[in-house]
Amino acid sequence: NAIDAAVAVGYALAVTHPAAGNIGGGGFAIIHLANGENIALDFRESAPLAATRDMYLDNNGNVIPNASIIGHLAAGVPGTVKGMSAMLDKYGTKKLAELIQPAIDLAENGFVITDRQAETMLEAKEHFERFASSRRYFLKKDGSTYKGGDTLVQKDLAKTLRLIQKDGESAFYQGKIADIIAEDMKNNGGIITKQDLAQYKVIWRKPVKGTYRGYEIISMSPPSSGGTHIIQILNTMENANIKALGFSSSQTIHLMVEAMRQAYADRAVFMGDPDFFSIPLDTLLSKEYAKKIYDNIKKNNNKAIPSKQIKAGLGIIKEGQAINPNAKGFKEGNHTTHYSVADKWGNAVSVTYT
Repeated sequence: NAIDAAVAVGYALAVTHPAAGNIGGGGFAIIHLANGENIALDFRESAPLAATRDMYLDNNGNVIPNASIIGHLAAGVPGTVKGMSAMLDKYGTKKLAELIQPAIDLAENGFVITDRQAETMLEAKEHFERFASSRRYFLKKDGSTYKGGDTLVQKDLAKTLRLIQKDGESAFYQGKIADIIAEDMKNNGGIITKQDLAQYKVIWRKPVKGTYRGYEIISMSPPSSGGTHIIQILNTMENANIKALGFSSSQTIHLMVEAMRQAYADRAVFMGDPDFFSIPLDTLLSKEYAKKIYDNIKKNNNKAIPSKQIKAGLGIIKEGQAINPNAKGFKEGNHTTHYSVADKWGNAVSVTYT
């Protein structure tokens, strides 16, 4: 079924899309069952037990550049392997050993790199050069990057996948793979331990829901911000007569862009992990709040709202509910991928992982 296929794709992308597909990261899944049930699965990375609030700051309280992005200290406790098993155990029909085999074959025999993947590797070359393991896996013997049309073989990854094939998620979280991860962390300034890996748990959550012109929208709930703000943007656009404005007309695009800008401002200030923070979800998802956003866009006479004038919450959501009151914009990476699978019985799975 679709759940089986989603697991197979997840492992295959860990081999063929190394910039985003993974077994060492985490993500979210929305599962729609043929019986109409909708389920949200949170398998994002978690902070190691030794993590502290100031771990990415220097002695003067300044942010250490890239410390939270690159290197062993930047890593969270991975959730992907447990997330794939959680989906499969609860809703799948096939065995993991069968579903992971195509990924093993791709790792052992190699796959042909696309031009875009070659560009991504070239962009990351400086980071690869910092670590012996990434130099060995993603650079050629002469130190150059792979080109489009080259074949990338990943024998060590194949061995890792075979261990998961044999022993399931326990190989990753309690077994030999966990030993290797913990030792590598210890030797390279990381803080993930075997205890962190053994204690990792996925979280089953309720999806967020909305409507758009009669269609029901089901998406991922916090700590993912995407689902909430997709609904917020659609709620805002629902106030416009897009048929009259014209598909892809300048006016329609203007409204879409401004709706997105407000959503991203709200995302930066009000979104976080619901297990630790109170999120004004009802307001962000409401049609009433979306109408306020739409009215605020329209009163600017079809002109872009200056960035300094975009106010998260529009003064409607109390400032005390801000999780990141001084949040600033940041550059999004290209290290996340998404895939969707549906089957003939009416099951569907939507996965985003990074």
